[in-house]
Formats: sequence, structure tokens, C-alpha cells
Amino acid sequence: MKKICTAFISACLGCIPLQAENIYLHSGTPSITWKVKPQAEVGNDVSRLSDPRYDMSSWVDAVVPGTVFNSYVVAGYEEDPNFGDNIHRVDRSKYDRSFWYRAEFTVPADYKKELVWLHFNGVNRKADIYLNGALLGTLDGFMHRGRFNVTDIIDRDGKNILAVLVHIPRTPLANQGSPNYLSSGGWDWMPYVPGLNSGITDKVYLSNTGTATLIDPWIRTDLPTNARADLSLELDVENNRSRAEKYIVKGTITPGDITFEEEIQIEAGATRKIKFDKRYYPQLSINSPKLWWPNGYGDPNLYNCKIEVLAGNEISDTRDITFGIRKYTYDKEGDIFHIHINGVPVFVKGANWGMSEYMLRCRGQEYETRIRLHKDMNFNMIRNWLGSVTDDEFYEYCDKYGIMVWDDFWINSNPTLPYDLNAFNNNMLEKIKRVRNHPCIAVWCGDNEATPEPPLTGWMAENIRTFDGGDRYFQPCSNSGGLSGSGYWGAFDPRYYFSKYPDPSSGGDGKRGWGFRTEIGTAVVPTFESFRKFMPRENWWPRDDMWNKHYFGSGAGNALPDRYAESIDREFGTARDAQDFCRKAQLVNIESNKALFEGWLDHMWEDASGIMLWMGQSSYPSMVWQTYDYYYDLTGAYWGCKSACEPLHIYWNPVTEEIKVANTTARNYEALTAEAVIYNMDGKPVKHLQKKALVDALSNTATTCFTLDVNREREILSLGKPAVASSTAQGDPSYVSDGKDDTRWAAHRSDNEWIYVDLGSIQSVGGVRLNWEAAYGKAYKIQISDDAKNWKEIYKTNEGREGVEEITFPEVKARYVRMFGIELGWWFGYSLWSFDVLSGTRPTEGLTDVHFIRLTLKDKSGKVLSENNYWRGNGRRDFTALNTLPEARLKVSSKLVDGDEEGKACINATVTNPRSAQGVAFAVHVQAVRTTDGERILPAMMNDNYFTLMPGESKDLAITFDKSLLQGGSYRLQVTPYNNK
Repeated sequence: MKKICTAFISACLGCIPLQAENIYLHSGTPSITWKVKPQAEVGNDVSRLSDPRYDMSSWVDAVVPGTVFNSYVVAGYEEDPNFGDNIHRVDRSKYDRSFWYRAEFTVPADYKKELVWLHFNGVNRKADIYLNGALLGTLDGFMHRGRFNVTDIIDRDGKNILAVLVHIPRTPLANQGSPNYLSSGGWDWMPYVPGLNSGITDKVYLSNTGTATLIDPWIRTDLPTNARADLSLELDVENNRSRAEKYIVKGTITPGDITFEEEIQIEAGATRKIKFDKRYYPQLSINSPKLWWPNGYGDPNLYNCKIEVLAGNEISDTRDITFGIRKYTYDKEGDIFHIHINGVPVFVKGANWGMSEYMLRCRGQEYETRIRLHKDMNFNMIRNWLGSVTDDEFYEYCDKYGIMVWDDFWINSNPTLPYDLNAFNNNMLEKIKRVRNHPCIAVWCGDNEATPEPPLTGWMAENIRTFDGGDRYFQPCSNSGGLSGSGYWGAFDPRYYFSKYPDPSSGGDGKRGWGFRTEIGTAVVPTFESFRKFMPRENWWPRDDMWNKHYFGSGAGNALPDRYAESIDREFGTARDAQDFCRKAQLVNIESNKALFEGWLDHMWEDASGIMLWMGQSSYPSMVWQTYDYYYDLTGAYWGCKSACEPLHIYWNPVTEEIKVANTTARNYEALTAEAVIYNMDGKPVKHLQKKALVDALSNTATTCFTLDVNREREILSLGKPAVASSTAQGDPSYVSDGKDDTRWAAHRSDNEWIYVDLGSIQSVGGVRLNWEAAYGKAYKIQISDDAKNWKEIYKTNEGREGVEEITFPEVKARYVRMFGIELGWWFGYSLWSFDVLSGTRPTEGLTDVHFIRLTLKDKSGKVLSENNYWRGNGRRDFTALNTLPEARLKVSSKLVDGDEEGKACINATVTNPRSAQGVAFAVHVQAVRTTDGERILPAMMNDNYFTLMPGESKDLAITFDKSLLQGGSYRLQVTPYNNK
């Protein structure tokens, strides 16, 4: 019989026994205690280990799921690995070896069905599983699931002994030992973890079923149009009996209460594949579906499919699958990777995610906090870098909050293969089957910054075609193949991100430009309150090697920590101590991270299609590559990203002085009012510079509103100054700086020729203007020097052209400025009519040394849709005048109320800069702390921070957190403007 009467099935449901719950055998469960001990001290006598009388008094309490090393930390055998250099002083030999885990448990009394199953969702890296002395099997690879029928082994009425021998991962981890948590051996953002994060690293549980079981249900969705969705369900049904049986497979999809069922016969001990689709089940074609959208493009609507297999009138097994109706499409038009969902182009704004926590201590609902913070930063994608996150909750909360996932496999940029290719391939299959129902997965990626060695690329592609149906795109390499490379990973002047595209450190191909970049980032120093939680007091100041242990030094050279520190001193004044350093660092964090995203938005869909920050979250207490820190404090980077990534965003291009609106939504906005007001340090607006315009902001565009009327003139520093060239075929080198349009210098025909101008003294240089004759430079560099011997590159292009090219860049100090030719653009030598060296822009009349740009975007009703604030200097990078702002005496009122969600509390606060104030309240930082002990109330969600108030202005804040964080006490607010040192 092909179909069963729905009414009959529904009528019988009332008499069907409820399915027994899965029982998790985890630490903290009252009925189980895990222990761990080195194999070398235990031996291999499994029968002795399986004796209920076995003495475990010398064993260490284990954390499951978790790692061996963390178990010893929790048990107090190691000092806090987060603090100082403690983790670097651990004797690795204690943990870099294999360990036995042992636990005793009983079977729940309500396990009345025929079969009992023991499940392992993952171990690192390999484990032998024994129950009551019997070897169940070996798990090989940290994604390898174990599903063992233990019906004939388990004692349903007495004590059961579970013993697991976990083998230490093979090294080197990348790529020979893969699959594993590759960064466990240390990286430039986390330390070597003793034991290499070996252990029972994922869920362990019991389940109870009848004789028929369900295996890996797979729901696919297709959208012929957004008004109709076609669903299909494929799964295996296993008959665990010794005779052939008939079963009924039933599904219910909600919302919609769509039901379908089929009766099937399965031979003894066999597995049968079954598929439901619209061909035989027209109800699986859904009209007006609620679609899953990424954050900012719509709601991430989710459906549930409950699947049951019935033996007679009894439920034998059941699964609940959460899924989203969506359709991804992709293209590489113009050599640039683009993602579309449900027919709508998506501008990707996101971040890389390394380890959730460097010792695998992020678990369960903690993922909701972390991913909610990404959502609140207005991100729409997370890159699961090197596949380092394996927990189901990561994907579940990405589904819930509309965060797409760029999901890597476990290969890192070196030409080596795993020792065991079959184990690697099996883990690929396991990963795909395990997570493919999640709508959040948008891209599968093979290798970090390289292409996997044969045969892996082919295997990956075929596995994805077969077991994911090709529904998601496979990208072999993370930084090439339509992508614009990786890096840089240090903080630059904001204008760098708007200038002629930020060059990557490595990778990239095709059209050079902003494009789609999967890694770019900045060092991010945390607040002083976090800094002192991991840094010993004797190492606070000045910087020393202990800072390097937390990745602000040579250990994280890619973060350019010296450049970061120099920018603090140069732009905001030399830091007095660690507290001052951390305070000023938040301003660097804000402006560099905001500019990084805005620079890409400025070229949206003309060149740029996506950008992901390196990194979004923090896995170790460090000073680089994070937005919120290890303790969930929201750094300036968080607020810079949150501002820049808002779906409808008004912003300033600091190179062109243009004001634009970026619309990264699926909706068009009409008749918006864009306004710019510039305030001086006394908080008064400069009225003659105020501008306003009516604009339309179309979906996925960056629309120009107007240009600020600030001074953009630059002085020609090179006029009449001497010039020196590598060779001269025509004219004279001095002709490039004589101010005449009809004299020129030409070099002999050779690629690597050069010419420089001597400015006579070290000056501030902000650009060059090259007037090429027909013999132009196709590729060339602009370099600077103080001695005409040691040259530093400040600009490079391979897209030179005939005629005038004006190139501006953040001001640099130099005496000599050189054009160094790399590749000729014609068949004669390089030829220039002029080579003008330009100063920075001149100060604007009426503006104080530092001034403040306030941008607002309003709809027809006057509602503010976007507000954005910047500080700007007449000296462009000189903000030291901020240190002269008068102290701000702010008024604060607040109250504690129940939050919108159960168990939540919310502080509603208003911060006011009185109308009588003598100046701006700049970068006001607000932190809620407990009154009982002065500790910060973290994690917490906030709507704003580091905000600026003019005299008479107020800011309304909402700070939401778990009520339990108050620990029965109350709160107070610390409100600290930058002015108040």
C-alpha cells in the first residue's frame, strides 16, 4: 500500500506510547561520574577496568564533553591557563599522550522498547569504546559519530561500565594529523594546548527505540519562485529484526501541519532508502512559504519536520529536523564571487570564527550569546575557519539568527596530505550528513589559503554533489578563485580602506580590487578591566614579553602590534600606562574596524561583494583579532562593526569627503533625508558646513548624497625641487618638477627604471600626481625615503594608464619620493611630463583642530534610520587636541526592569550632557557592574556605547542580561567619557 489514511493514523496517535528521552551521559548529570587517567598508568586490561569493584580513587574527575587537559585544570592540578604565561609553563609530557576515560551508569527505568543505543558525537582524535568489557568499535576522527546497538551488552537493571581509550592526535596536526582541531598546536592567536585538545569532545548519550530506526534524514528545498517551495525528504530506515517487517514512515511539517506517510517493507537486518517529494506527495509543494533570510534581508523563518517510523501502532523511532526554506545561487561575474539567496544578491558582512574557545569550553547555550552578538553587529555570515567548530549548537543558533556559514574542511595551506585519507574522507561524509539540513550553510570550502593536494579536491567536490546535492557551492581555496586574497591583519589609517583597494597580504586572483575577501582584520586591544584579568600586575607597563604571550608582540606579527601602538601615541598622545593605552586603543578599534567595512560598502556591487573580519569572537584572552573579548566585554571594534554594518547606513568617505548611503537590504528606500553637521570641540555646529539632501537608496547600492565643503586643496611640495633618475633617454629629470606642461623626462627602455624628487627636508606627504606621456607605467610603485637609500613602499598598482593619475594616501613623513617602474605600458621607456609630490589637505577655516561629523538619515516622517559619528582632525591623523577637552559632567538616570525574555533583566538608562556644558562629551563608555563585588555584568546586550554627546543632548540606553548575573544584588553604572581621564 503506497499511502496510509491520514485520519486513521491520527486517530491512533492517542494510544501510542511516548518516545523515551535521550539520556545524556555528561559530567554534571547526577547519575554519572566520569574519571580520567593516563593509559601509561592504567594499562590495557579492559576486563579489570570493567569490574564494578575497580578502585578509581587515584583517577581525576573528568569533564565530558571536554578535553583531558581541561579536566585537570578544573580539578585544580594546573594554574589558571588564562592568566599570565601559565599555559606556556605546563609540562606538556603529562598530557601529550593517550588517556582512559571511565564511567558507571544505569539505564533509565522508562527504557521499555526493544533496543538500547549508545551514541558518541565526537572524540579527538581517535578512541576505542568498551561497554562492560566488550569492544563496541573505534571512532577515527573528531567528526566520526558512533552509534552502537548495545541491547545485548547493556545491563538494564544494574550498573554498566563504560571505558573509552582516547588516543593523542598524531602530529603535525596540519595537515598530516587531520581531521582534528588544527590550531590546538598553537597559532598566532592562541597557545599550544597541552594534550592537543584530546578527549571526549562531543555529546555522549543513550537512546531507546523499537526495531526500526531512522538514519540521517535529509530535507532539501527548492524555489521555482519565491511564491512556491518544493520540498523533498530522503532518509534511511533500518530493520534491526531477524525477519522482514513492514513499517509506516510518517512526517509532519509545521507550521502548516503538512503530513505525509508511506508503508514500506524491509528485509531482515537491512536498510532501505525512502524518499518523499512532490511527485507522489503534492502537499510537499508549498504555496507562499515563509523563507529563511540572512540577517538584514528578512526574517530567518524556520520549519520543523517530525519524522516517525511506526511498527504496528507503536512509535519505533522519531526525529525532529529543523530546516529553512531557501535557495542559494552563485556567480563569479567579473572574476568576483557573488552569493544570492532566494534570488536576491547578498552583500556579505561577517567574521571568521577560529576556535569557539581554545580549550573547547564553549558549550550549549553559550553559543547563543556569541552568535547573538554577531547578529547584533549586523553581520550576516560567519566563516567556520578550518572547520574548527563542531558543536551542533553553533549551527542551530546561526539558523535562528540568520547567520550564513562559510564552512571549511580541515586543510591548511601547506602541500601535505593527511596520514589516513580514508579517515579524512569518512569524516567529510559525516560532517556533510550531520549538518546539511541547516539553512545557514552557504559555502563549503576545501582549504585555508591554498587548494588541497590531489585527490582531496576531487573527493570534496564529489562528496558535496552526492551528499548535499550540490545545493551549496564548493570553493576549493579560501582566498583565490574569484576571491581577493587574505589580509592585511593590522589596523591602518581609515583612508587606507577607501584608497585604491587595500592590497591583500597573500592570495587573490582575477580582477584586483575589493572583491570578496574572506580575511582582513586588525589588532584589537581589550578594555583595561579585561586586560588586568589576564595580565599580571608586574607586567602591566611598559610592554614586555608577557604581552606577547597574549599576542601583542612578535607572536602575532601579522597583527602589526607595533604599528598599532605607534598610532595610539601619534594620534592620541603617548600612553602614560596600561590603563591609558587601553582607553585610547578603543578609539583605534572603532575607527579602523568601521572604516574596514565602510571601504568595502563604498564599492558595493561595483567591485566589492563581501568581506569577513579576522576574527569576530575571542577564544583566548588576547589583544588581537576580536570584537567582543574573552570575557564578553564589547570593545571599540564591536561598536565600529555594528555601526558600519547596519542594513541602512549613512557614512563618510574620508578620502573623497563624500557622504553616502549604503543599503544592504532587499528593500528600496525613497525620499530619505541625509544630513551632515560638523561640530567644533565646544559642541557648537559650524553652520556654513552643514549640508542636507533628499536621496533614494536602492537595494544593494551605495548612493552618493553630497560632498562635505571642507578644504581638499593640496600644496605641490615638489615644485622646483631637484630630481634624480636611474637613466635619461630624453629631456632631463628636473623637467618633472619644473611646473611646465611641455617638458618631459623619459628613461631608457627597461622595466625597472625610476625617478625621485628631493623635497630638501622631511615633510608630510599625502599623495602624488603623475602626468604620463604615451609611454606610461603599466605597473609601478610609489616609495619614500629619508636618505635616498632605504625605500619604503606606500603605493603599488598594475593598472597604470596614460595621462594624469592622482594618487592620495594617508600622510607620511619623507624627504625623498620615488616612482619605481615595474612594467612598461608601451614600447618606449617610462616618460613623465610631471611628477608632483602633494602635501596633505590644508585645514578648513572655522574648524577646531579636532571636530566631529554627525550624519543622520531620516525617512519621510522624520524617523532616524541611521546615525553615524566621526572625529576628524585638521591634521587628519592628529587627534591630540581631544586631550584638552574640558571634563564632562554628565547626568545619568536608570532603572532595572524585567527583560522581554524569561530570566532576563534590562537596565534602561539615559545619559545627558547638560545644555550648560562647556564642550563635547566624547566617546562616552557605559558599563554596568554589580554592587556586591564591583564585577562587570557580562555578557550583556547593549544598543550603543562609546557615543558622543553635544551640549543638551541625551542618549537612551538598554542593557539586557541574565538576571542571575546580579547574584541577588543590584547594579550601578560606570559612565566614563574620554574627556574624564
